[in-house]
Amino acid sequence: MTNRLADTLSPYLRAHADNPVDWYPWGAEAFVEARRRDVPLLISIGYSTCHWCHVMARESFSDPAIAALMNDGFVSVKIDREEHPEVDSAYMAAASAFTQNLGWPLTVFATPRGRAFYAGTYWPPDARPPMPAFRDVLAAVREAWTLRRAQAEESADAVTEALARAAESSPADLPDDAAIARAAESVAAREDRRHGGFGGEPKFPVATTLRFLQDPLVRRQAPEAAAAVGRALAAMAGSPLRDADGGFFRYATRRDWSVPHYERMLTDNAQLLDVALAAGDDEVVRGIAAFLLGVLRRKGGGFGAAQDSESWIDGVRSEGGYYLRAVPERAALSPPAVDGKVITGWNGLAIGALARAGARLGEPSWIGASEAAAAHVLRVNRGAGGALVRASLDGGASGAVATAADLGLLAEGLFALASATGEASWAVTARGILDDALEGVGRDPLLTDNGIATAPDHTDGDLPSDAAAVAAAALTAWRLGAGDRYRDAAARTVRDLAVRALEQPFAHGSLLRVAAGLAAPPRQIVVVTNEPGGALARSAQRADADVIAVVAPAQAAAFADAGFELFEGKAATVERAYDCRAFVCRLPVSDPAAISSGR
Repeated sequence: MTNRLADTLSPYLRAHADNPVDWYPWGAEAFVEARRRDVPLLISIGYSTCHWCHVMARESFSDPAIAALMNDGFVSVKIDREEHPEVDSAYMAAASAFTQNLGWPLTVFATPRGRAFYAGTYWPPDARPPMPAFRDVLAAVREAWTLRRAQAEESADAVTEALARAAESSPADLPDDAAIARAAESVAAREDRRHGGFGGEPKFPVATTLRFLQDPLVRRQAPEAAAAVGRALAAMAGSPLRDADGGFFRYATRRDWSVPHYERMLTDNAQLLDVALAAGDDEVVRGIAAFLLGVLRRKGGGFGAAQDSESWIDGVRSEGGYYLRAVPERAALSPPAVDGKVITGWNGLAIGALARAGARLGEPSWIGASEAAAAHVLRVNRGAGGALVRASLDGGASGAVATAADLGLLAEGLFALASATGEASWAVTARGILDDALEGVGRDPLLTDNGIATAPDHTDGDLPSDAAAVAAAALTAWRLGAGDRYRDAAARTVRDLAVRALEQPFAHGSLLRVAAGLAAPPRQIVVVTNEPGGALARSAQRADADVIAVVAPAQAAAFADAGFELFEGKAATVERAYDCRAFVCRLPVSDPAAISSGR
């Protein structure tokens, strides 16, 4: 049989189209059917490069007997977490009430209104103590729904109410230098001093945390904490976590960074490119850029979401087998598939990282790739009304709404592209997208219509939280001279979440980085020149500054005309560099040696 997933946008859903399970995609139709039949929803969430998602699909979702149990007792919904992050976040938060072993595949049993009353992750088809058999879980949940329904619904309502209370926050003052330094030291106290990085098993790169520790304020006020980044990057780069072609795997299953989980994500690699650039590790930067451009870049210029952990070798499905071969040996093998979804915010991360790295290292092709990706996302990732959507695939736009993080990360990437190219139009577009994000992004309509609580999206996961992503873009807009209202917006977000961020700094690295940016005056360098590759521009690109923009005289005028006051009065006809602190600029210089590399 072919179910309803064959015509969806998601490669993950399409891979389940021939399952004997009568799958529904996320949408109102599944809810209507669950109410009509008066049965629970079985919500299965995963993504295309998830190894254990593949395993559960082969073991259980392809088994006619298990599929019959699912079809008889439930309305089954398959969700790509990368396409619907808000839905994934809501059900992941609900699942935490039932299991501590959170991850994907995520399996949630919910009332016909979508409220969770039981959840777990991977279950095998037959019992493997301590894991029960999936078939037995299905039978037990169906029995509970039939015989103890009131208890199940009461549990679902209790979870919904608890999540709603968790969304509340108490505003506080902006953190000062000392508070931010203490937060950084608290994070650094969790460092694995033997193997580098943070955590035990499994062990993740935690790029958002590393970027916080690299902030200039942290380097100045808590230098020992900042030094943890260099150790972590060196350990990861010298371990099996980095593939021979320069790309990094999702995480390591061992504390010493060995035995990777072999999927390779755009999110991790784009952020680690920025980490390596800030650390001055050009070799790692070049390796990641080669991976992004050579593997994840799709036709049209956008970047795919990830490369799979599995591939076919000698007729057998192998996890990691391709990556364990030497690079020359791989030429004879079919590489693991790339999930070609072009996700708006994830591409924003890549656009910004490649623009910054291209400008710093003098690689115009990287900046060109950043421009191509930006143009693709802005053209293709649009809904019927013209608003940005979450993702696209092969030129077709998803129906899923863009999240606040999508808009914030894309705006941040476009601001970086404007600085790297000198083209004010990218900054104008970024400002408009940021304004939309600050006005508020609509929730997923099914979550709203059914009163399903969403988790407060304030902690970092594998990328910055919604709140931090928008606040960071607002801070950048202010630094470029877009106006004090953008600084005020970033400050409001930090004040709202400061108490929680300082209590749990490891989970709030992105927000604390914004807090650090608000606590110290920015350094802004504008080089006005007709030779963007000349000595003055190259000297500026090597400086430690929050804004480095290289513009031609006409481009400086265009920025100023568009309302970016940092560029006002700088459309000189001769080559000059302006070194500013919070918009107060020193006398312009023409000698490259006069631009200090340090702050």
